[in-house]
Amino acid sequence: MILIVDSGSTKCDWMAIDMQGNQLEEKIRTKGLNPAILSEKKLKKIIRKSKELKTYFNSAKHIFFYGAGCGTENPRLILKGILQEYFPNAEVEVQEDTMAAVRATINTSDEAAVVCIMGTGSNCSYYDGEKLHQRVVSLGYTLMDEASGNHYGKMLIRDYYFNHMPGDIRAAFGHKFNLDADFVKYNLYKLTNPNAYLASFAEFMFLNKDSDYIVELIKKGFRDFVQNMILQYKEEIKTVPVHFAGSIAFFSKEEIKAVAKEFGFTVGNFERRPIEGLVKYHVDNLK
Repeated sequence: MILIVDSGSTKCDWMAIDMQGNQLEEKIRTKGLNPAILSEKKLKKIIRKSKELKTYFNSAKHIFFYGAGCGTENPRLILKGILQEYFPNAEVEVQEDTMAAVRATINTSDEAAVVCIMGTGSNCSYYDGEKLHQRVVSLGYTLMDEASGNHYGKMLIRDYYFNHMPGDIRAAFGHKFNLDADFVKYNLYKLTNPNAYLASFAEFMFLNKDSDYIVELIKKGFRDFVQNMILQYKEEIKTVPVHFAGSIAFFSKEEIKAVAKEFGFTVGNFERRPIEGLVKYHVDNLK
């Protein structure tokens, strides 16, 4: 039995398939397992709390894990060790979430493309048809992550407090969320997963896209992402498409296409949840 896992910082999707590629049950959902942010104790608790996962602790023979925070060696090895502890009979492979985005969005296994992630966090890489190339090491939500959910959440909160929002949008934003300063600071500086907390505000944008302010906010965040990330591959994007994975990208299609036109690159595929594409990829490679 094989487990295929796609984890962001907010949520983690697990799919169980048998050795013939048949799906064994509905997708299992846990909290995100980001080893760059969460402690070993917290990571273990998330896995241990899932009743659905417990049924596979001994039967899993292979785990393909793709996750946020797995792009550097130490966090990747920590998570691999934890997975091997709970799934002792499984061969465990842990890769960064960018590879999940590549395998979920490219049209053929040897297609070259620039592939972007825009979910709770953000990232961008070039896949040459065989290998993944990344020219910027992510420093996470505090310093990077433009056009991600946490980045847009930060922009919204800042605009609310600096009185940069139009009156009707500011009123709606204040009505939807608890924006008491002490409450916001408690969530940012005292609780775990402040990046996921910030990303929880991003949904507001997609419920209010009839506002010119919101549309421009989305475009501004994506322009920053283009400047800092996509243009790292300015030669490659002359000849290959740029694909996108993640819910923020999926719900920002029109704004992304408009900004792409400004910068002159070709937009390719959008995949809201990479897990479906990953299952297809691994099923195809079982044969």
